[in-house]
Amino acid sequence: MLKRIVVFVVALFVMAVGVALSVKANLGVSPISCIPYVYSLKIKYTLGELTIAMNTVFIVAQILILRKNYSLLQLVQLPAIIVFGFCIDLALFLLSSVEAPTYALQVFWCLLSCVTIAFGVFLAVKARITYLPGDGLALVIADAFKKEFGKLKVCFDSSMVVIGVVSSFVLLGKLAGIREGTIAAALLVGYLVKVYNKRLAVIDTWLRGNTPAGEEITAVPESNNLVITIAREYGSGGHGIGQCIAQKLGISFYDKELINITAEKSGFTTEYIEHNEQRLANSLLDELYAQSYAYVDDKLPPSDVLFLVQSKIIREICNREPCVIVGRCANFILKDNPNCFNVFIHANKEYRRSKLIGEYGVVPENAMQELERSDRERANYCSKYTGSHWRDLTNYHMSIDSSLYTTEQVAQKIIDALQGTALQPQLAPAKAKFFSRTKQNFTQSTSMASARN
Repeated sequence: MLKRIVVFVVALFVMAVGVALSVKANLGVSPISCIPYVYSLKIKYTLGELTIAMNTVFIVAQILILRKNYSLLQLVQLPAIIVFGFCIDLALFLLSSVEAPTYALQVFWCLLSCVTIAFGVFLAVKARITYLPGDGLALVIADAFKKEFGKLKVCFDSSMVVIGVVSSFVLLGKLAGIREGTIAAALLVGYLVKVYNKRLAVIDTWLRGNTPAGEEITAVPESNNLVITIAREYGSGGHGIGQCIAQKLGISFYDKELINITAEKSGFTTEYIEHNEQRLANSLLDELYAQSYAYVDDKLPPSDVLFLVQSKIIREICNREPCVIVGRCANFILKDNPNCFNVFIHANKEYRRSKLIGEYGVVPENAMQELERSDRERANYCSKYTGSHWRDLTNYHMSIDSSLYTTEQVAQKIIDALQGTALQPQLAPAKAKFFSRTKQNFTQSTSMASARN
């Protein structure tokens, strides 16, 4: 605890130095400092004092929202922000001689302020003493109103900037304190915190000690079950092909079925999972949302939670039985499984377009746009969670153009491709398990019928 308190106080001072550097750079302060900085230019209070005042309002807002659910332990935020406010004024005094006569020097101090603030945030998060009131208020609102924290944090910071801009014009008659440096801080600080998390894990080890005995991660037992994963372009018929393979081999098939299983395991609704799995509309915007979670240590972005839950489910299924799995980056999740055969299904755009119109009911005028949107979302999703391109054929054992054959022919060609490979021995056990399961089900059904009679 003593180490954590010391690290937290150091973190507050480091963040304060970062704020002071952004003031000296004169290119705009960070979003959370916009409002107090603008008011410090008009009234006779220091930036540190106004930072304390604004964050005290945030604490009061938390109390009003939570009411009887508010924990007195959360009042630790008050002394923390008081220390932070005085540290800002101290840092401004210590850096009073720093000047930025040229734009190049302004940019240098601005970037250094982002690096410094990020390091301070990193230390504060690792100390796990408390959140600063701004982050705490965003968490409270997210939990109270069931909103996604990442998006809410971005909206919260944006509102601070908007209020700062309006206040600047009202109080000063011009824009002050909010410039390109503000945007740089909004984009860079969260990203840099994530970098520190990856590169400076030693801080975590030092603060929390070694992992207690018995908490080591144990590997999932190896299984000889045959698994066929199918990645596919939208409209190429991957679902039907996977289903046909499963029927021919007599093994389980998983596609939409994973949605219900994930809902049971994760607490997400089936509607949320169906709308968010296997897709990432805007990688830059998603990264911005994800960066918000770097300010808190006990939450993960919902998209990451969803991926982790589905990854665990997929591994458990493959350990339990032979199967065919469609999509969800299963080839990457099972990359260490020697009994996994990875297939990529593709087709020309005209074939896929006609399939969307004829089978999926998409309006002809929107078909091409729908194809491109879906392909982009799947590529973004794959890139984020696997680090490789979705259409990179080196990630698959086999690629096939579904427009050249019928669904059954494609399925048979994939099965034929397994013949003569190292996975051929797994085909017979897969069929044997299927017939054993079918026989067992038949026996149970017969027994139940006899009992009824």
